[in-house]
This record gives sequence, structure tokens and C-alpha cells, in this order.
Amino acid sequence: MLERFVGPRYRQLARNWLPTVGMWGTVGALGLVWATDWRLILDWVPYINGKFKKDD
Repeated sequence: MLERFVGPRYRQLARNWLPTVGMWGTVGALGLVWATDWRLILDWVPYINGKFKKDD
């Protein structure tokens, strides 16, 4: 269905831009973690969650 609207030229352009978009997405996500409360986000990562136990 999508191939009816997207021609071969645009498929090739999307294939060429995919690594760039992925890299910028990764940089943006890491920037978001850095700019916000990193503990709030990294508490959801299983490996890192066990390293920073809260002292109650």
C-alpha cells in the first residue's frame, strides 16, 4: 500500500538518511537524559537500577 505513494527515489533517499536519523535520535535521547534528572530515567534500566540503591 505504501509503495503506491512512495516511489523508488524516495525509498533510496530514506535508506540513505536512515543512519543519520538514527544517530541524531540517539544523540537527542542521550541529551534528554543528560538535561533532565538522569536518575529518574535510568532507574528504568535494569542493569543500572541495581547500582544506585537508595539509603532508607
